[in-house]
Amino acid sequence: MSLDQINTEIERESFVPLYYQVIDALVEYIEGNKLEPGFQLPGEAELCRLFDVSRTVIRQALQELEYKGMIYRTKGKGTFVAKPKIHEGLFQELTGFYQDMQARGHTPVSKVLKQEKVPASKKVAAYLEIDEGDPVIQIDRLRFVQEEPIVLVTTYLPFWICPSLLEVDLENRSLYEYLESKHNIQIVRGKRFLEAIAATQTEADLLGITPGAPLILLDSVSYLLDGTPLEYYHALHRGDRSRFETELIRVTRPGELAEKLIEQVK
Repeated sequence: MSLDQINTEIERESFVPLYYQVIDALVEYIEGNKLEPGFQLPGEAELCRLFDVSRTVIRQALQELEYKGMIYRTKGKGTFVAKPKIHEGLFQELTGFYQDMQARGHTPVSKVLKQEKVPASKKVAAYLEIDEGDPVIQIDRLRFVQEEPIVLVTTYLPFWICPSLLEVDLENRSLYEYLESKHNIQIVRGKRFLEAIAATQTEADLLGITPGAPLILLDSVSYLLDGTPLEYYHALHRGDRSRFETELIRVTRPGELAEKLIEQVK
């Protein structure tokens, strides 16, 4: 790939910071030429020469592109085009991973690691508002997108809500779709909690990453219309392959305006 395809023209009198202009040029170069993951980009010194800017500007631009998940850098080797991150909705819609991925044009596949009735731990019982030791259905799944492991998720549901779930094949089926279509069980609201953690050896082995690599931990509780907790799940998303998005609204007047704005988000 010829470097003369990079638009290196910098408007030095523009209000747009120099590193932003470098970012735009590199994004255009990567996306415009449909560069494959693993393609090596010019080094810092070469980019400084091409754009006629300082190394500080180039490093800031590359750091932002790395944050966005468009590139990755390997010490001693260089800068490379990264695989595009898998986007997921975080708060705006109560869809499951399977439905979310399908809506974004991916074909998700799940490997069921465990699907059985177990006594609820203290933590699970608290989330589901049941007694410790009450029977729950535990479902452990390793979920793939484009044949790559992306998320490790453990789901708990009160056993009494749907005992037949123990017999359902969830390898290529949405849990939410099954509950809604077969049992008319519908989630209407939920709470989600997000934090960053490091992968343990077991988690790393399953997800195909190195121990200590960043994971995005997503805890979620979903509720029925009457307020009964239906599901608690604990999901570990690969930090190098996942990016969450949400949509926010600002409401200055309550009532009808708020309802209209929320409806538009939906």
